[in-house]
Amino acid sequence: MCGICGAAFATPKQDTESRVRVMTAAMAHRGPDGEGFLVNEPRAPGLALGMRRLSIIDLPGGHQPIWNETRDVAVIFNGELYNYRQLRDSLALCGHRFSTQSDTDILVHAWEEWGEDCLPEFRGMFAFAVLDLRRRHATVPVLFLARDPLGIKPLYYTQTTDGFAFASEVRALLASGLCPRQISQDALTAYLLFGSVSEPVTLLEGVFSLPPGHKMMTYIPERRRVPRARPWYDAARSSAARDPNRPREFYGAARLLGPRLKEAVEAHLIADVPVGLFLSSGLDSSAIAMLAGRAKAGIQSFTLTFPGTTFDEAALARVVADRCGSQHTEVPLDGAAILSRIDEALAALDQPTMDGINTYFVSWAARQVGLKVALSGLGGDELFAGYSTFSDVPRLNKLAQTAKLLPAPLRRALAPLLRSMLGGAGRSDAASKAASAWTDPHVLPHLYFFARALFPPGGHLNDLVDPRFRVSAIGSDGVTLDPTWLAWFQRVADEAAKLEPVAAISWLEMRTYMASTLLRDTDSVSMARSLEVRVPLLDTPLVEFVSALPDAARSKQGSQKALLVEALRDVLPPEILKQRKRTFTLPWDEWLRGPLRARLDASFASPSSSLAQHLHFDGVHAVWNDFLAGKTSWSRPWSLYVLNEWCRRYLPA
Repeated sequence: MCGICGAAFATPKQDTESRVRVMTAAMAHRGPDGEGFLVNEPRAPGLALGMRRLSIIDLPGGHQPIWNETRDVAVIFNGELYNYRQLRDSLALCGHRFSTQSDTDILVHAWEEWGEDCLPEFRGMFAFAVLDLRRRHATVPVLFLARDPLGIKPLYYTQTTDGFAFASEVRALLASGLCPRQISQDALTAYLLFGSVSEPVTLLEGVFSLPPGHKMMTYIPERRRVPRARPWYDAARSSAARDPNRPREFYGAARLLGPRLKEAVEAHLIADVPVGLFLSSGLDSSAIAMLAGRAKAGIQSFTLTFPGTTFDEAALARVVADRCGSQHTEVPLDGAAILSRIDEALAALDQPTMDGINTYFVSWAARQVGLKVALSGLGGDELFAGYSTFSDVPRLNKLAQTAKLLPAPLRRALAPLLRSMLGGAGRSDAASKAASAWTDPHVLPHLYFFARALFPPGGHLNDLVDPRFRVSAIGSDGVTLDPTWLAWFQRVADEAAKLEPVAAISWLEMRTYMASTLLRDTDSVSMARSLEVRVPLLDTPLVEFVSALPDAARSKQGSQKALLVEALRDVLPPEILKQRKRTFTLPWDEWLRGPLRARLDASFASPSSSLAQHLHFDGVHAVWNDFLAGKTSWSRPWSLYVLNEWCRRYLPA
């Protein structure tokens, strides 16, 4: 696990090495165990690569960059390949010799042997850069970037007038001075809509995320040409999707799922350092804990507790810890503790988000006892239909079908009445989403996005910002010059349209909310504490198996996560199986009215100068007052507070 970065400048006056060293220094938290550089390579003038290492596999070896035997292919790598031992055996039969026992060594030889076709061979989470100096691959040196299928590991890039640069964190690119400290209005609209910045944009103008399952190639002498992100992963073409014998009914699918879950967890335990796990009382983390406990005795587990509140999951988490035999630690958290550490938690965010703080605190606890690796249950709700969106979207669809029968002026006139009818106790936010979908169901590419909205189109969104909804600008050569989140959403919606209803929402969840919020936040806040978080439920073969199932084999009417429950019925404690679905969250409503209230009051009274140019702070105050009056949820003012504080820290005037 590492932080990687690089730059390729077109003009020799630029000090490429110093820029890359600044970027690696800005990511020291991602890799406190060492650093490595590729600089002053005469065959690739103007190019520099750098990395910081968190050593997990092959502790004494594995230093990067790693070269092949003839020193004409080099790689820097962030992530883990869980099948590296099998790939090593295959590559050894092809005549390759390895200088280390690390998985990074596998990657460089896999590229040497298979080129871009190596990508489907990798099982794991990864973002990497390959420098290929061989003439047989191209007549000029090639820099190749790639990201794993689901976007577990991040990779950002920017194209400047002087050249191209990339890094594992947006803040590293900021530190290098290679991108302007300017807010993207396009990204700001996405942030307010959904509480995080959506792929493939970032909050910074001109800085983009390489999307999940995408690759990018640039030729070193042509650094002024904008490289294009191209997809390499297609779930519809996986071996599971093409298997004519895949199960078609529920119980047959459950029987085959159990061994796959077991094997996925065991693969994610591979490490040369101790591995722990995050444990709530939820089904997903409990499943991982029970399977991990069977594979490895005495694994350490951690639970955030909130004594004296309805959010406290300590009792049920203890039941799971006892059954799986873990060494269990409870981390109590209250308003005073949040207040004392809120600044460092916010500083851990690579981009603003309304989520992620809970993962920061449990990551902090894991590092306090010396862990470098922890397993998380992230992905279970998306894969096994655990979210309310799986029931909300069909209801919104019925509403939208009725709305389409009416002219737009009449829909707008009826929207306040609809909002009033649906806005019962604690449902004002849900009512505003429904009213937005009723008024203009076509403003977003799929009704799912209304269900996921924080500030839905119209209403408060227009009070906060002048929304910008843009599609990608296409250059004369057909190359995408300006990727936008709306174009990404449209593409994902088009892919979902080919799927059955449950599979469609699952794909939308994984490609948007999971990638742009959950995975990004988990990476950012855990790596801020030099902790690697692994997600066994997003193991590629497992995801492909479940995604290829028809809805009839994937879910049962009226039962959440039925397939996962059935597959592990003999493994999970009965107390976990019979509990109602709970959303893991912190007591923000109570804390924002109590110990954190003064923080938000002060922040909203003092807007960040860079944000004040784009955001209407009278609208911000209206949201804050609505929350204090009990008219909206905590997530809305909290998201605005995090946005303001992030801009104050990283985008000073």
